[in-house]
Amino acid sequence: QLQLVESGGGLVQPGGSLRLSCAASGFTLDYRGIGWFRQAPGKEREGVSCISRADDNTYYADSVKGRFTISRDNAKNTVYLQMSSLKTEDTANYYCAAGPAYVCGPSWLTFLNDYHYWGQGTQVTVSS
Repeated sequence: QLQLVESGGGLVQPGGSLRLSCAASGFTLDYRGIGWFRQAPGKEREGVSCISRADDNTYYADSVKGRFTISRDNAKNTVYLQMSSLKTEDTANYYCAAGPAYVCGPSWLTFLNDYHYWGQGTQVTVSS
């Protein structure tokens, strides 16, 4: 069974940090582009970050640049999203997704609908 499972969400105060994990089973992540997305209530899903297959280039939404870091551990078949300096506006359900290699590159925001596999999401709430 092909599956992505996110974990690491929770409640954190503004300024705090969380690390999300995205573990794959049934397929390997190291030949795919991997993305993190989020969706807040009443808002559209937005791309947060992606990491490329070929050379581990990383890309970020402007809203998280400098605060979030995406990384991958191919040996563990897992991708991470380290989130720091969290703000209340970061509150959302966070999803990881895997797609073909081309989804993560300089034009990554144009390929947000091209991911094939999606996790169920993990809730991140930033509140005092």
